Order: sequence, then structure tokens, then C-alpha cells
Amino acid sequence: MVSRDGQNVANVVTRLREAILNGDIPGGAVTTQLALATEFETGRTPVREALRLLEREGLVVADPNRRVRVTDLSAADAEELYVMRVALETVAIRLTIPTLSSDDIAELEACMAKMEHYMRAKDQIGMREPHRSFHVKLVAAAGPRGVAEIEQLFDHAERYRLAHGALTRRDWTLRSDEHRAILDAVIAGDAARAARELAEHYAHTARLVFSNLDAAFDGVRLRAALAAVAPGSESALG
Repeated sequence: MVSRDGQNVANVVTRLREAILNGDIPGGAVTTQLALATEFETGRTPVREALRLLEREGLVVADPNRRVRVTDLSAADAEELYVMRVALETVAIRLTIPTLSSDDIAELEACMAKMEHYMRAKDQIGMREPHRSFHVKLVAAAGPRGVAEIEQLFDHAERYRLAHGALTRRDWTLRSDEHRAILDAVIAGDAARAARELAEHYAHTARLVFSNLDAAFDGVRLRAALAAVAPGSESALG
């Protein structure tokens, strides 16, 4: 049985994590343990434990005087996220494609339809779940540990997409076409093409994020990662 304090910790983690990922609490924002305890109507002990978990995840930095700062968004940090994503997911998609059933493909098609619906409604928060489901479905054969890591990287990358990758309709059309190209390669059973389409998709998204955060950022590490996992895809960084 979960204790009351344990339930409070889980509640604070869930609510605070979502607020950070959705941008309701922006990068660089500073608060205190007392303010959070008041907001979540709980004691400082559950707040302190929740912050410890979120600090381990890299979303907050807590200092000894009980001030709490939400981790800043930066081009360098975004690059790290995308280096890890392309490294993990281009392998995972190759493992997953041979395991996909007709029902799995139907679920991927449904995710695409839902994404289009939310983009037409200009609801980027609503789009997050089908977008997440689409990408996670593509890597399901990576195993529980691999999928859990990929899911967390997706969540952190979404923080950047929402804050610095605001999509125009034209941008979304391009991203939607990229999702379609990935799925077409999956349906064809062409793992190498699917991995390359996925790598280029992330490169285009990263380029948009970089341009909004730091137009001069060179992305050397990401360029090298792309060249290693899907030679030629590095050109998508421009």
C-alpha cells in the first residue's frame, strides 16, 4: 500500500513535471520549496522528495537555500537530446519493424490522423499524446529499459518543440510529410530507409529549435551522430 506521503510525492512529481514540459513553468523560472508546498497543498517533505526525482531527471536544479530553478533551455542541451534520440531510435526502429502487425500499422495511421486533427485545431498540447504514441510505437521492440529512456527523451524534446519550435501551418505540413515518409518505409518493411527518414525528421526539428534559440549554433555533435547512424542525413541540418 502506498503511504499518504508517497501519494503526495507522486502527485507533486506528475503535476510539476507536466507544468515544466508543457511550458506553463518556463525554463529559468525560480521558485521555492515553500511556494510549491503551498501551491500543491502538501508539506515540504513530499515537495523535497519530488524535487529530488525531478532533479535526477534534469528538469530542475535545487540549491541549499531551498530555492528551485527550472532548468534553462539551450541549444547545447537540445543538441544532446537529439544526439541521444537519433542514436537510440534509429537502432530501435530497425528492431521494431519486423515485429509490427497489421493492427500496429493501423494504430500508427490513427496517430497520424489525430495529430492532423490537433494541428488543424492549433492545439499543440493536445497533439503531444498522439505524437508521442506514434514515435514510441516505432521503437517498441527496444525493450522496457530502452523504451522508457526514449519516452523520457521524447518528453524533454517536446519541451523544446513547444517553446522554440512553434509550427506554422507550412512547417506542420513538412513535419506531417516526414511522418508519412517514415510510416511508408515502415509499411514497406524497409528498415534502412525508415531509420534515415527518422534521422532526417529529427534533424529538421532540431534545426528549427536551434534557429530559435541560437541562430549561430553549429550542431557539430548532432551532425556527427547523424552521419554515423544514417549517412547523408546530416545534410538535413542545413
